Amino acid sequence: MEIITSKDAPAAIGQYSQAITVNGTIYTSGQIPLVPETGKMTEGGIKEQTIQAINNLKAVLTAAGSDLAHVVKTTCFLTDMENFAAFNEVYAGYFTAKPARSCVAVLALPRGAQVEIEAVAEKI
Repeated sequence: MEIITSKDAPAAIGQYSQAITVNGTIYTSGQIPLVPETGKMTEGGIKEQTIQAINNLKAVLTAAGSDLAHVVKTTCFLTDMENFAAFNEVYAGYFTAKPARSCVAVLALPRGAQVEIEAVAEKI
C-alpha cells in the first residue's frame, strides 16, 4: 500500500489521504472544488465547481501514476440534483472513456461545495 499526495490538489482537510494505491489500483478520496493555491472554494456555479473538482482529481491521479483515461469508476456527489445536467455536461468532456459511475444527491458537502468526485483507477 502506498499513500499518494499531490501539491497540485488541495491538502486533506481531515484524517485521510488524497489517494492510496494497492496492487496497481488507485483509490482516491473525494475531491471538492477547492483551489489548491488558496484553499478557498472556486468561484462560480456547478460548472466551475465541477471543473475544479475534476482538475483536483487529475492532479491526484497524476501523482499516483495515472490519468482520467484510466479511471474505471467514479462516485459523484451533488447537493442539488437540479444541477445534474450541467454537471454531466462538464463531466462528459473529461471522462470520454465513460467509466462506471454512481451519482447521488447529498444534504451537504464540506465547505459548502456543490460537488465532490472520487475515483478508482488503474495505475499506468
